[in-house]
Amino acid sequence: MPRWSGVSSMARDTPAETSQSAQHTNTLPNLVTIVGRGVPSSFEIAVDGELELVGEEPGETATTVAGGVAEGAIDVGVQRFRFSGQMANVHVVDWNGEAAPESQSVPVVHVEYGVTN
Repeated sequence: MPRWSGVSSMARDTPAETSQSAQHTNTLPNLVTIVGRGVPSSFEIAVDGELELVGEEPGETATTVAGGVAEGAIDVGVQRFRFSGQMANVHVVDWNGEAAPESQSVPVVHVEYGVTN
């Protein structure tokens, strides 16, 4: 009899998605990502549903979220928001107040619909 005969019972299971996480994805199925380009910039996004900052507290990121609107500042890094409904408005400006496409320094915005965890 092999010494480690019980090893098969210790096999790793694939982590199950928690019911709270699955419910959150179902109620806020879309994702918008703001990517800073190394220059202090401001952004405002609006959706026609609910909007929630993912993974951070709004006070830690100088971001205000109310209902379907978020506004904040970013220079480097990434901020992600989950939302329901459709994207209604995106406005990004650099530290001089120049908007895209005039400024190549404004944050990059990615919008994805129907994104699971």
